[in-house]
Amino acid sequence: MAELSISGKMKVKTLKANFKEAFGSTLRVYNGKKFADDDATLASIRKEDAKGGELSVKGNILVENFEKKVLETFGITVQVASADDSKLSENSITLSASGK
Repeated sequence: MAELSISGKMKVKTLKANFKEAFGSTLRVYNGKKFADDDATLASIRKEDAKGGELSVKGNILVENFEKKVLETFGITVQVASADDSKLSENSITLSASGK
């Protein structure tokens, strides 16, 4: 089963590439209301009160729960989109299903 590990030192572009490789879908990463800069680290764009650290997720987690966990851990808003980035994935499907 696909698995993804995320740390605060990771750059946005690395996170997006690793997510695509693991699950086949696209990850949209935001800095406030705008898309985050690909060269920024997750730690540099997170909210002040975010705990940081590391997060590891498997493909059987629901899209909605993954988005919440990233927000809780890093204070960063993310959204899972289809493989071609044309539409957002349903919150009720798994990350593995989001790339199909």
